Amino acid sequence: MKRTLKIVSLIVLLIAFGCKSTKGVSGSGDLNKRLSSKQIINEHAKNEAKFKTLQSRVKVEYVQGDQSQTHSINLRMEKDKTIWLSATLGIVRAKITPSKVSFYNKLDNTYFDGDFSLISDLLGTDLDFEKVQNLLLGEALFNLEEGNYKSSVHEKSYMLQPKRQSELLEVFLLLNPTHFKMDSQQISQNLKRRFLQIDYKNYQEINKQVLPQKISVVALEGNLETTINMEFKSISLDSDLRFPFRIPSGFDEIVIK
Repeated sequence: MKRTLKIVSLIVLLIAFGCKSTKGVSGSGDLNKRLSSKQIINEHAKNEAKFKTLQSRVKVEYVQGDQSQTHSINLRMEKDKTIWLSATLGIVRAKITPSKVSFYNKLDNTYFDGDFSLISDLLGTDLDFEKVQNLLLGEALFNLEEGNYKSSVHEKSYMLQPKRQSELLEVFLLLNPTHFKMDSQQISQNLKRRFLQIDYKNYQEINKQVLPQKISVVALEGNLETTINMEFKSISLDSDLRFPFRIPSGFDEIVIK
């Protein structure tokens, strides 16, 4: 359990934003019930995050049963290429690229260097680099333009769902009527008793872009519930960044079976 806590709290900490020059974004826009699913998807695509690099401090709270941890993490991103995070003094460091997930932990001299199966297992759904990045940016995990969706209104959000839900995977996406970023993403795997819900509590405007400020992730597997709350602070965009990463010698590899 202790090892799992360390891994989750330092790998699934891949985050979004808060900023020095930010202002809150109202989520109380008017719903237009005449909008088609195609129009909603087009508006979502127009608001895709546009930056080259991002740097932020992130406060992360991790809760599983009676176990909880809080961390402050330095996050750096090069969009579509790298997600990098480091705890104080580089005691724990991770680097995620489209091809692999790598991290090391100096607290117990362990490391992982492999595919996305670790993160996918922890959150109970298949993930890749693009899905992780989209999760952090308030964008749909799935490519909406490749699917066949129907739309409706759910409370204060637009709701998209596949016209034909799979028996293996049910998807519900709630979009904000003000800026068409995600209010919530919900994925159910009923046969495996898995459920993932990503709620975007607040958004903010940074350099004319709308980005998440607070995100809550709840993952259920059977009777086990894991919650990760993230708050993003002190962002800078499009600075020249480095992504140093080297696994120290003599560390023990974590093998996923």
